[in-house]
Amino acid sequence: MSQLFETYSITSKPFQILDADGNVTDTDMMPDLTDEQLQELMRRMVFTRVWDQRAISLNRQGRLGFYAPVAGQEASMIGSEFALDREDFILPSYRDIPQMVWHGLPLYQAFLYSRGHQHGGQIPEDVHVLMPQIIIGAQIVQTAGVALGFKKNGKKHVAVTYIGDGGTSQGDFYEGLNFAGAYQAPAVFIIQNNRYAISVPLEKQTAAETLAQKSIAAGIPGIQVDGMDVLAMYRATREAAERGRSGEGPALIEALTYRYGPHTMAGDDPTRYRTDDELNDWEKKDPLIRFRKFLKKKDLWDDQQENSVIEEAKTAVADAIKKADETAPMTISGLIDSMFEDLPSHLEEQKAEFAAKEEN
Repeated sequence: MSQLFETYSITSKPFQILDADGNVTDTDMMPDLTDEQLQELMRRMVFTRVWDQRAISLNRQGRLGFYAPVAGQEASMIGSEFALDREDFILPSYRDIPQMVWHGLPLYQAFLYSRGHQHGGQIPEDVHVLMPQIIIGAQIVQTAGVALGFKKNGKKHVAVTYIGDGGTSQGDFYEGLNFAGAYQAPAVFIIQNNRYAISVPLEKQTAAETLAQKSIAAGIPGIQVDGMDVLAMYRATREAAERGRSGEGPALIEALTYRYGPHTMAGDDPTRYRTDDELNDWEKKDPLIRFRKFLKKKDLWDDQQENSVIEEAKTAVADAIKKADETAPMTISGLIDSMFEDLPSHLEEQKAEFAAKEEN
């Protein structure tokens, strides 16, 4: 296993494999992926970009509830999830719906989650994710616990979590890292540094030179990665996961990325706190553009393939929202029934009372 976390320390330049023009900058670190796997990475990123655009439209139509746009962050999301095994556990934040879906959560359930429907949170048994954490930083502590559970049970799995740059200011962030480091738990902590905690820029969020260096106090390795480079994110996450499986403990990845849209669709206006020049500079680093250029140089991607994925995504979103629309509305009695495996007597009484009202 290569020593990525030693070669690219937190004091070195960010780890990168592809530059903005799709040229390979570090041939020694190229991941061992087949042509088909490279094409699948591109398919997933294009699919996710289209899905994101459609979800924004559905939100504006009132057909989705809470939604946090992801355009610009596809490489950090898709590349990292692609590096995991199906048995690995993802503990997401509220922006990390793509990782959940690509890890197995049906898309229509993601839409139900956005609407606040309880079935959106009824994860299939063979899908190893938790629901998105709304409490900023709480998923870091949970991840340390899940990872320790894997270690104590002798499982060669890792727990992976995501947090934004603003979330690294929360106490739970430091507590979770410290716990994982102390117990050498197989956890991978991914900071998606998209430069803004809602409207607060990174420079006002911390005096630290990097967010990766926040791993030092916990005694775990940390690196910065070009989060607009899907191959770099894949390689870094894969190696971090392998470290965890082999008993070397947790690792932290700071993905330098950017969100093109608002923080969420709940009234945020990014034009009030960032400039057009900044947005234009980051759009030149677009993860889809650079990976498309890389694949075309290898004759692995063309416009016909891309258009096919675009249509596939449009159809999948339409089918998923239709299935969400057809899902039976929630009831109070049904909500009570899902609270415990064996309901206590007072809740049984309340359930029966509400069920009688619902029948009428």
